[in-house]
Amino acid sequence: MKTTLIIDDRVMRKLKQEAAARRQTVSALVEAALRQYLAVKAAPRELPALPSADLGAPLVDVADRDALYQALEGR
Repeated sequence: MKTTLIIDDRVMRKLKQEAAARRQTVSALVEAALRQYLAVKAAPRELPALPSADLGAPLVDVADRDALYQALEGR
């Protein structure tokens, strides 16, 4: 598909230099860059690891409802 883009002069100069260095057309270089950008955007991102902390031994067994209520009520 043929289209028109408005590209900053400085960016276009660098784009032409890069295309010449790779022996590619500007169109081919732009298309490859857009494909790569869109592939990265579409790829699922890995979530960062959650922080962890050593809080020591539990003070109450959460499976023991009565002990849990007592701990929550401060008895």
